[in-house]
Amino acid sequence: MLTFEEKQQIIEEFPELVKKEVSMKRLNYHYEESLFDKTVVVQHLHPNGNAFVYVANVEGYEPDERGLVNVREFSADELRKVIRAAVEGLATEAPEVETISETWQHPEGSKVTLLEEDGFFNIYHGPNLEEGFGDYGEAASYLKEEGFSVKTK
Repeated sequence: MLTFEEKQQIIEEFPELVKKEVSMKRLNYHYEESLFDKTVVVQHLHPNGNAFVYVANVEGYEPDERGLVNVREFSADELRKVIRAAVEGLATEAPEVETISETWQHPEGSKVTLLEEDGFFNIYHGPNLEEGFGDYGEAASYLKEEGFSVKTK
């Protein structure tokens, strides 16, 4: 395990991080250029060597409910890698997720719109919500059973 001083030296290799002292001789390191409200990259670097790194949006790590991973036992290379990934995660805007908006038509001519909204797949007839589903497959199956077919995606 790396010592407090070794971890501090590695963290301070990242000039974009700003050190802030917190209680019980612990240190936090902030990325103030973060594109998000969250700026803390390294939280509670403690003299006993314990520390946490914010990895909520970083693939390859399993964060706790706060988005943090404990780096107490990380090697120097692992610590550099996780900090670099955390900074990149805070410096990169999340890609816009393409939502589904489809028009479905019945052979008799009526049309409905299938929209993805807040994780649900809602079917509208004009401005009126007709039905809502938890996933796309359920909504599409319902529409097909009712005789509709997709016209535009």
